[in-house]
Amino acid sequence: MNTFMNVQVRERVFAEQHMHTILARLAGPGAVPRADQVDAVHAVLQSASRVLVVQATGWGKSAVYWAATHAIRSTGAGPTLVVSPLLALMRDQVSAAERAGLKAATVNSTNIDDWDEVFQQLDADAIDVLLVSPERLGNPRFAARLGALLARVGLIVIDEAHCISDWGFDFRPDYQRLARALLSTPTASVLATTATANERVTLDMGKQLGANTVTFRGTLARTSLTLSVVPGLSPLQRYAWIADALEQLPGSGIVYVLTVAEAERLTAFLRSCGHAVDAYTGQIDADTRLKVEDRLRHNQVKAVVATSALGMGYDKPDLGFCVHVGSPSTPVAYYQQVGRAGRAVAHAEGVLLPSDADERIWDYFATASIPDPQTAAKVLQSLGGDGRSLIEIEADTGVRRGRLEALLKILAVEGVVDKVGTAWRATGVPYVHDTAKWTALAQVRQQEAGIMRQYAQGAGCLMAYLQTALDDPSPAPCGRCSVCTGQVPFPGLAPSQDNLMAARNFLRGVDVDIEPRKRWPAGVGRKGTIRGFDVGRAVAFADDPGWVAELQALRTAAQGDVPADLLAGAVATLGRWAKTWPARPVCVVPLPAPNMASNQRLAAHIAQKGRLPLHDVFRWRGGLAPDDAASTPVVAHLESVIDLDSNTALPPGPVLLVATQVRTRWAATVAAALLREQGAPQVLLLVLHLQA
Repeated sequence: MNTFMNVQVRERVFAEQHMHTILARLAGPGAVPRADQVDAVHAVLQSASRVLVVQATGWGKSAVYWAATHAIRSTGAGPTLVVSPLLALMRDQVSAAERAGLKAATVNSTNIDDWDEVFQQLDADAIDVLLVSPERLGNPRFAARLGALLARVGLIVIDEAHCISDWGFDFRPDYQRLARALLSTPTASVLATTATANERVTLDMGKQLGANTVTFRGTLARTSLTLSVVPGLSPLQRYAWIADALEQLPGSGIVYVLTVAEAERLTAFLRSCGHAVDAYTGQIDADTRLKVEDRLRHNQVKAVVATSALGMGYDKPDLGFCVHVGSPSTPVAYYQQVGRAGRAVAHAEGVLLPSDADERIWDYFATASIPDPQTAAKVLQSLGGDGRSLIEIEADTGVRRGRLEALLKILAVEGVVDKVGTAWRATGVPYVHDTAKWTALAQVRQQEAGIMRQYAQGAGCLMAYLQTALDDPSPAPCGRCSVCTGQVPFPGLAPSQDNLMAARNFLRGVDVDIEPRKRWPAGVGRKGTIRGFDVGRAVAFADDPGWVAELQALRTAAQGDVPADLLAGAVATLGRWAKTWPARPVCVVPLPAPNMASNQRLAAHIAQKGRLPLHDVFRWRGGLAPDDAASTPVVAHLESVIDLDSNTALPPGPVLLVATQVRTRWAATVAAALLREQGAPQVLLLVLHLQA
């Protein structure tokens, strides 16, 4: 027993020495490690150990795996492999590892040309840390090297490990698939870390890591962070509130939004007010992301308006504020994002501006990653034996791109499909839908949405509420939040009238492009490339904050009634759009619909204002289009019910096709194709409301 205790003491001293070394390099010679940091490193250094660390942002989880790497490498063992979910996080980790005195490299989608050199350095044992993204396992070139790599690594780190859990707020099938491959390695120790896991997620991660997993979990309270909720603001007021608040919020920070469209729209408005802000979404390219991250890190912008694409692991310790326009759907996701602020400053603000539209967005994301067995069967039938590209599957099934990609990743994790080049193919393994699992997950997400609803209503101390929601063992009132103090940050509960009017005027001047459909789905009358409308414009998109009341009035108006402000908005949109036309339209045509009165009213107004002839040449001869996500039955129905009066001769020249509301664009596409077949050289589409 004494011999065992002596060994344990020596091993803990060894761990503490390396922890001191790394902290001195990262934070200065006076830095003192936490006792539980040393304990975690000590646990990792045990042979083939499994260790899970769940600690608040800023606790120092990365220092644990750098210290463990430093210790393992000093014994002659192999390099550390870090699985990291975001490019921003990988770039920060490479920099941090090098500050810790470790040679680090990364293999990801943006540096493919560097892979051979990185692998050569690995073969020469010249790299201490290799960072990879979870999607690399789907790359044959990387997968071919994975076995040899795993045979010699000394430590595997799964960062942001809640992503491997079905219950995690950011469950990612690629991440889970790679984690499974890594966890099959019997000789290397595994360290999984996250700041965002409640008890359910923690237990699930421990189960996936193995029965003997050692878990280190601490309090999630953040004493530097002042949380606030500003309730009851309209969409326009939220925009104005942020424009006011950026004048006084400390330092630089992040303004989180729920959609790409909102990020782009809010960024443009804040810039029009003179604020230095950038947008950051999953749709910007890697080089732009890097530039935006660096501009924020060096305080060259006041704020970055971001979707969740900027979140996990982004390293700016002095981030002064985090404002949410609309609420994430789970307390775990909210804590993860707001926890970016206040890591190395005495005071930071975390403000939530809840929105009435939040729950509709929550419903979408809650179901987007849960497979539907009927949709899965439809996709597998579409794949056939030879496989098909994503575009072909989308056109054939009508499943929206985001949901289709999520489904294919889940099917790939189950071994039902795989990807060869750009083509997806069925493997022959049948898909067995785990109804109990996915039903339970949907129920959990509904419960978590309820928790966020109560948080937004100020049901109690905000920090304690988050701690309780995340199963923190010691929740307590913070004494700083807006519930505890009754105070919210400037500008308080109401923004300035100047910025309110500026937001209204700006947003009503933003035009929305409507992209035309590219190819006809299989199984309909027309084939191949579509000749339909060339380009389209909409006055408003989705829950457009500039038109909230008017869009609600449009939804509830009697047939044939169109709000006057939207009619004026259509005329203003046409005026701006006309500056880019190669030729002016020669007539106006209302889009066919089961009840065309509203479209006809809009067309008549545009024709009168533009002094153009009105040609009401379409008739709808049948029932509503089928309520089906697939494009084929929808288009087949539209081809059968939309009728163009061939006896009416249209004047030669471009045609302006108008509608009050459009969502899938298929009715506009079929109608425009008929106009083109009738001889129209160009069809332009004008819509009041492009629905999401």
